[in-house]
Amino acid sequence: MTETDFRPTGSEAPAFPQDRTCPYQPPKAYTQWRGESPLTRVTLFDGRPAWLITGHAEGRALLADPRLSSDWGHPVFPVVVQRTEDRGGLAFPLIGVDDPLHARQRRMLIPSFGVKRMNAIRPSLQSLVDRLLDDMLAKGPVADLVSAFALPVPSMAICELLGVPYGDHDFFEECSRDFVGAATSGEADAAFAKLYQYLHGLVAKKQAEPGDGLLDELIARQLEEGELDHNEAVMIALVLLVAGHETTVNAIALGALTLMQHPEQIEVLLADPAAVPGVVEELLRFTSVSDYMVRMAKEDIEVGGTTVKAGDAVLVSITLMNRDAQAYDDPDVFDARRNARHHVGFGHGIHQCLGQNLARAELEIALGTLFTRIPGLRLAVPLDEVPLKAGHDAQGPIELPVTW
Repeated sequence: MTETDFRPTGSEAPAFPQDRTCPYQPPKAYTQWRGESPLTRVTLFDGRPAWLITGHAEGRALLADPRLSSDWGHPVFPVVVQRTEDRGGLAFPLIGVDDPLHARQRRMLIPSFGVKRMNAIRPSLQSLVDRLLDDMLAKGPVADLVSAFALPVPSMAICELLGVPYGDHDFFEECSRDFVGAATSGEADAAFAKLYQYLHGLVAKKQAEPGDGLLDELIARQLEEGELDHNEAVMIALVLLVAGHETTVNAIALGALTLMQHPEQIEVLLADPAAVPGVVEELLRFTSVSDYMVRMAKEDIEVGGTTVKAGDAVLVSITLMNRDAQAYDDPDVFDARRNARHHVGFGHGIHQCLGQNLARAELEIALGTLFTRIPGLRLAVPLDEVPLKAGHDAQGPIELPVTW
């Protein structure tokens, strides 16, 4: 496979990704991609054609198929966001590598993200959420739910879990925001360099003065025993720190917004605390904060009667899989009582989100407590005035003005 293995598809294949106009609904163009075929042709910013997988069953099968690669370092791995086009073969641990490297890295971390450990931190999460809401209520309306609540919940939680000083949160939140939302590769590289340098120093400090966070455990178990080197430890820390708060910030904000726009569904959440986990699962399905996953075919693969050829770019649409009428009745309806099992909000297959147990705990506590304490929470601006993130980012509001 070389750079000449693909050609622009021309005007018949629409551009991808596309921006949402409603925060919790797919982009309008997605309507035409929901048809009889489980895949469609789209065009990336550089003119490269790509297959967009829209079917729930087909997407799950492909995400578990070893013939699809997640290796960001491959010279023709698809580039969806222009800021990453000059990544220079840099492969991020866990999310941008294939087995066996991926499996080795994941095994190092699985013990730290188990259900038992996540349940153990629920009391501290509850205390954190209560403090944030105390502060927000004391200041009174109007509040930005993103900066006052949705951002600090996962940010504080991942700092505590990893053993990262929360006093540095403004710095790494800014670096993470600049890295994920950069308009150019130069801006992304600059943000990455600052964050890498910070974590490089933190890992070195933890080697000299161990603490009790996940990074300290990783260093003690793996780095000191020679299972990974300093650079890999830093890169794993970077991925966990960014991923550990970036998507969950959006999920909390977008979940709150969706509930505010469906006030009758809030009653389901308030009527029975045991219903909260089910409401969260339906929100994960309905909102699909992570809109798509990027892969490259290593071999020819038959999908819905079409051959995806080796070297082809493959984009698995989380949004459209979660809105597939073959998988869910009335998929465009937000139903807090729905059994939303098998949604792919956390992905599927070997790359399924490692931190999903933490994210679920954060969402259940944050949203359950938010509407229990402020059942009359509502938007302070019209829905179409809520500023949204671009289609190539994790989906969610940039700011969320609320009142009560």
